[in-house]
Amino acid sequence: MSVRKFRDVAEMEREVWFRRDDPRLFAAMRAVWDFARRTVQPEFPPGVYRFRSVDEAAAQRERWERRSFEAFQRRRRDRDAAATR
Repeated sequence: MSVRKFRDVAEMEREVWFRRDDPRLFAAMRAVWDFARRTVQPEFPPGVYRFRSVDEAAAQRERWERRSFEAFQRRRRDRDAAATR
């Protein structure tokens, strides 16, 4: 992906959004998702889950997100440790 310079924040707004019929839209979406997969690699268990309340579902999601973030931190520590060897 190329790097663009802007003189003003107002110029950025025009460059960010794609119309629904713009063929570049899917390439941009793919690039964002690939970047997220490479950096964060969120892991949520597959399947459908039932919860008694919205609060219970939110708590479970928080646990999954925390576990994914801890795995991300472990991968970074391992990568950094391997780089210093």
